[in-house]
Amino acid sequence: MWPRHVHERFLEILLNGSEVISLFSIECCGPPGSRLLSADGDGQIKCWGMTEHLVNSWECTQSSSLDGDPIIALSWLHNGVKLALHVEKSGSTNFGEKFSRVKFSPSLTLFGGKPMEGWLAVTVSGLVTVSLLKPNGTLLTASESLCRLRGRVALADIAFTSGGNIVVAATDGSSSSPVQFYKVCVSVVNEKCRIDTELLPSLFMRCTTDPVRRDKYPAVTHLKFLTRENSEQVLLCASSQMGSIVECWSLRKEGLPVNNIFQHRSPVVGEKQPMILKWRILSATNDLERVSAVALPKLPISISNTDLKVASDTKFFPGLGLALAFHDGKIQILHRLSLHTMGVFYGSSGSSQRVGEEPAIKRQRAGGPTLHFKALQFSWTSLALVGVDNQGKLHMIRVSPSMGQMLDMNTLLRHLLFLLEYFFFLTILWFFCLSWLAVKVLSTRIVAVKASLCKLSSATAARACDFHAKLLLVAISSTLKSLLRPHVLNTPDKSPGDRLSEICTKNNDTDIDKVMINLKTEEFVLDGPPLQSLQQLIQWVEDFVLYLLANLPNQVSSTWRPLPAVIVAVCCPVSSWYPAWTSCPSTMVS
Repeated sequence: MWPRHVHERFLEILLNGSEVISLFSIECCGPPGSRLLSADGDGQIKCWGMTEHLVNSWECTQSSSLDGDPIIALSWLHNGVKLALHVEKSGSTNFGEKFSRVKFSPSLTLFGGKPMEGWLAVTVSGLVTVSLLKPNGTLLTASESLCRLRGRVALADIAFTSGGNIVVAATDGSSSSPVQFYKVCVSVVNEKCRIDTELLPSLFMRCTTDPVRRDKYPAVTHLKFLTRENSEQVLLCASSQMGSIVECWSLRKEGLPVNNIFQHRSPVVGEKQPMILKWRILSATNDLERVSAVALPKLPISISNTDLKVASDTKFFPGLGLALAFHDGKIQILHRLSLHTMGVFYGSSGSSQRVGEEPAIKRQRAGGPTLHFKALQFSWTSLALVGVDNQGKLHMIRVSPSMGQMLDMNTLLRHLLFLLEYFFFLTILWFFCLSWLAVKVLSTRIVAVKASLCKLSSATAARACDFHAKLLLVAISSTLKSLLRPHVLNTPDKSPGDRLSEICTKNNDTDIDKVMINLKTEEFVLDGPPLQSLQQLIQWVEDFVLYLLANLPNQVSSTWRPLPAVIVAVCCPVSSWYPAWTSCPSTMVS
């Protein structure tokens, strides 16, 4: 079994306008999502833990404070565990060939090489702070300036190197200013935390050197390393009120040029040409709409040219695309190195369009502010996007494994099986992989999330009761549908209960006897004894539905009370075979 594995969870969103959330989980033998880091605009950093291992109950276990200094970047220290995904070995039966461990040093180690837990944060004033969790439960905290001349930092991101160092990228928000990079080394000396910083090569965005675009994009709005464990590739986005441009840069070693006088000198045996590190631009987009959010893939696919060629040859596209959300509500999937468009999603209409196709209907802009995403994150499989819009609503969008490319169904299923093996191997939540195939897998999970969020406020406690009642109805519906079994053992694509629900949904007749006449009874076999044992449960469901319907006039006449979600769920043609809640998230690219 692998050692304790720390993952940054797929949500890293802005909360209440000032709070940054970074969730991680220890993926060894315990349940995922066991700890939570939060930081706010007042400089308060808190570490939360589950109460009695309950995901709906959290308590603050540790905290640190930088009073009045807002936190703009936050990350857990790396624990030294990194896995590589070998796409070309997807057909192998040896899991050691499919998924291998990469040599990677922790950010800080205890006696015996055990990684030390802790977190690192960057503030607006250019301060980096590190908090270390000692085995006895105490907290070691230290702060240091990123450089001698401290200045305002508008954006920052954190990455890690294989040697155990930390790299911080920072910018003051102006595209005419350089993007600075700093190496941060953390150590413990005499029971005190010590931070050493070193300035690394910086870069200027190429759009500022273009005479046409020099003043077109004055602000840097997004700064992200392409992966958490690769500090040599960074994504930058400069914007204005009219549009944005995205650039991808890479740090490379280059030979130091020498004067012509020394070039003709005979080299000494064993002498090497001096090398320097220099940022080189890999690709850039054309003028885009104004970007509101950026999401990067999390699959551990190496981003060297060789590995990308293998992924392209095997047509394994998950993990190769990044997502850009725009202020007009649109989302684009771009190749994370070439920045070529792979797919487009139109949030306003809920339809998707392949690259090169013309839209069937010209979309007109509606009056008022357009619904767009303020924060966007990929799931671990890159088959789902989770975003928060400008109205505070949470959305989940499923992404096709083909990323807009033409692939046959067998190839798609083979890639999904490979991803499912990977997540079973790491014991990560599996339903992110199946979200593209079965939408209903996520429906109850989303209801549970809504119930947990509503419990956080006393004003929405009634809604939490509604969602818990809905989960109960879903469980009862699944139990009743499971009583039906197919007449033959050849299992069809849908279960008898699902086929019966589909028939009842399509039939608008309110007379249940007429609906039953049109059913082919030979397709459905009902187990009598289990149904008889559930007689009291069926009677309870009938009483519950009748109570809700009888209480509906009181709810509608009361203007100050919201309509319960359970009443909305059951105010449809009532049938014991109907799922209590069915919804289909939008499809990104088909």
